[in-house]
This record gives sequence, C-alpha cells and structure tokens, in this order.
Amino acid sequence: MLKTYIDLEGDKSRGIRALAGQRAAYSDAVRVDLSDHTLLFVSGKLAVDGNGVIASRSMREQTRQVLENIRSTIAKAGGSMTDIVRVRIYVAAIDDASIRDVHEVRQEFFNDGELPASTLVRVDQFVRDGALIEIEADVVMAR
Repeated sequence: MLKTYIDLEGDKSRGIRALAGQRAAYSDAVRVDLSDHTLLFVSGKLAVDGNGVIASRSMREQTRQVLENIRSTIAKAGGSMTDIVRVRIYVAAIDDASIRDVHEVRQEFFNDGELPASTLVRVDQFVRDGALIEIEADVVMAR
C-alpha cells in the first residue's frame, strides 16, 4: 500500500480568513494505491473559482463549480467522475428549490444508473462566507 497526500492549492491557508498566513491542517485529497485498485478520498470542496473566491450566489451555480472542482481533483489523480462511489453533500438550505437545483446539476455530471451513494445534510455555516454547498467524494479507480 502506498499513501500519497495531494495538495493542489497555492494558498496553503485555503482562503480561510482565520488561518491567513498559516497552513491549513488538511490535504485536498489522499490517494491510496493498493495492488489492484486505487482509492482517492477528496476533501470537501466549496464553489471556489480559479481566483480563490466563492463563484456565485446561487445554489445551482455553486453546485456546478463544486462538481467541476471535484472533477479536476480526480482527473489530476488519473480518474474520472464515473469512478466516484460515494459523496457527502452539505448544504446551507434544504428547501425544495435548493434540493432540486443540486439534483439537476448532479445529473449533468453523473450517468443514470451509475449514481454514487450519497448523503445530504443541512449545516448552519461553512468556513468560507457566501458558501452554500460543500461536497466530499470517495473514489475507486482501477489500476
């Protein structure tokens, strides 16, 4: 077994105001290479764009940005969205419109019949102001 810690962010404080100038105590992902497959555990991703700011004020657009960020992280490890086996989704609002937005955008990224196991939880606050959604992903890739 080989374990690799993946740090993608240039800003080691991850834009977390309370940690300005300090390194955040987590990795963007952890890759575990086993004999016949690779596991990838992707830390919670927010809707942060290439400039390090929350991309939008809408649940729909934030969900799309989060899933793009997850896709990018998985691609850098050699995988794809079809390799995701489980997601944990944290949202600021769990009203009908928000749930619909999240699920409609998810359908853009996952194929029918190949949907990952999923948990959806409402939370009171995120570490970044303006965030509406955060998603973690567990990935299994063939070797």
